[in-house]
Amino acid sequence: MSNKSEVIATENLIKTKKRSQGADVWRRLKKSPTAMIGLGIIILFLFMAVFAPMIADYDDEAIKMNIKERLQPPSSTHVFGTDEFGRDIFARIVWGTRISLFVGLISVSIALSIGGFLGAIAGYYGGRLDNAIMRVLDVLLAIPTILLAITIVAALGASVLNLMIAVGVSNIPGFARVVRAAVLSVKDEEFIEAARAIGANDFIIITRHVLPNSMAPIIVFATLKVASSIMGISSLSFIGLGVQPPTPEWGGMLASGRAYIRDYMYIVMFPGLAIVFAVLSLNLIGDGLRDALDPKLK
Repeated sequence: MSNKSEVIATENLIKTKKRSQGADVWRRLKKSPTAMIGLGIIILFLFMAVFAPMIADYDDEAIKMNIKERLQPPSSTHVFGTDEFGRDIFARIVWGTRISLFVGLISVSIALSIGGFLGAIAGYYGGRLDNAIMRVLDVLLAIPTILLAITIVAALGASVLNLMIAVGVSNIPGFARVVRAAVLSVKDEEFIEAARAIGANDFIIITRHVLPNSMAPIIVFATLKVASSIMGISSLSFIGLGVQPPTPEWGGMLASGRAYIRDYMYIVMFPGLAIVFAVLSLNLIGDGLRDALDPKLK
């Protein structure tokens, strides 16, 4: 009975420590005004994505053509004006938020899952396995990310699913290297040796001890990669290899409005600002997290 009580007490102590660490990180993050600004902006975008059906009608405002209303300047009726087909630009930006954030998060999740697995295996076991994995990833790393994504989309075809795969695969080498470096920094620590001494297998050691203690740089890198993924998605849509019309997407809106930029600047200005603010906010959050998770600042 006493042994069971000791186990429960130990588990409660671990949970309390985790909660205190999370509160500690949040406390330091709140001290960064730029991180709070970034967090506020990204919360606004998330609000727009979640409540898009309540903010603007998809069928009537975002994709339905209305030639009589084409190229209307910003007004009380159309806050951001209308495009060359009479579609409301504000409605298209709101619904485009869903595409950009969703595809960005899913593509980073793909890269993190595959790259994280390869990086953890390479860093933990080392030797020839490490050499083999990293040399293959070095080949992918030698190819520019956007060029690799273009190649994959061109081979698979332009669709939202293929866009997520392309952006995700192109980011795998970066995640693998970050996770490998993080694993190498903790795999020889005393608590890992203690886990081996009590008979824990490699899977348990990697998933419960190595990776949880390597999360700080991975979280920061993932946050920054969501920002670069949104840029990549917009770039691919801009050249016609991403989300296809009439589905609203910020990069596609820039591409369709560039012919009217001289006389109707607002057509490209508002989608461009949406990309700028989304990427900027994620970068600000990433910088804030990097400082908040830095052990030297504890």
